Amino acid sequence: MQQLVRFAHAGGEPQVGVLESGRVFPITEARPGVRLCDLLEDASPARLVAELREGLSEWIAIDDVRLLAPIDQQEVWAAGVTYKRSQKARMDESEGAARFYDLVYTAPRPELFFKATPHRVAGPEEPVRIRSDAKWNVPEPEFTLVLNSRLELVGYTIGNDMSSRDIEGENPLYLPQAKVYNGCCGLGPAVTLVSDLPPLPEVGIRLRITRGGAEVFSGRTDLGQMARTFDDLIGYLGRDNSFPHGAFLLTGTGLVPPNDFTLAPGDVVEIEIDAVGKLLNPVVQG
Repeated sequence: MQQLVRFAHAGGEPQVGVLESGRVFPITEARPGVRLCDLLEDASPARLVAELREGLSEWIAIDDVRLLAPIDQQEVWAAGVTYKRSQKARMDESEGAARFYDLVYTAPRPELFFKATPHRVAGPEEPVRIRSDAKWNVPEPEFTLVLNSRLELVGYTIGNDMSSRDIEGENPLYLPQAKVYNGCCGLGPAVTLVSDLPPLPEVGIRLRITRGGAEVFSGRTDLGQMARTFDDLIGYLGRDNSFPHGAFLLTGTGLVPPNDFTLAPGDVVEIEIDAVGKLLNPVVQG
């Protein structure tokens, strides 16, 4: 399985590498200055990575590097109400907006919204945030599409679409404030190239939240529960829009904690997706 990571080693500059059996093979050694987005722009990223990997003999143990969010200059976008469970959760947030969330679930046009710029993204083991002015906050584990500048699907990763449900529920026009703020998104730990994913219905998504070391929520879903196709979401994202450096597209969530649950500072959010890995982020506020 071909997985690409951004990482730092011994306090050095960010590098790009191939993750393989608990080891990182630094591609930057073979191609100095290369960025992750440069590899993803190639006509065949899988072939290019395989060729570069063949020439690499030096490796670093995964425990000796700090994994970074696998993002360079790309924008992060997100889709909403793509699972039946998320439709119900969004309707629960706001009685007045319930009809609109119900309609978008079956409408030809999906809900798409801007989520984050790179500086708002947390990588593995970096903190995601809950807003200082919000009282009802949840993580949203999402299978995330990695797109190049031509909007070709070149890989997958894990996304955490942090959401302030009380702010969005107060008025749907507050969605940008509920979704876009410092530390509002987690990405990682790696980009799995598109050729190495199992059949989509078999890809499981698991969420686990711990507080003081004790589990306070866990759940599971799979991509077979999605109501929209990736091609549909990508097609609408690209309408009258361009992404010179590529984009990440979070595809919605089918895992939503119950209405009486809210994140607290000190919680730890673990999201695991088959063939991608596990993304772990502690939670802070403000």
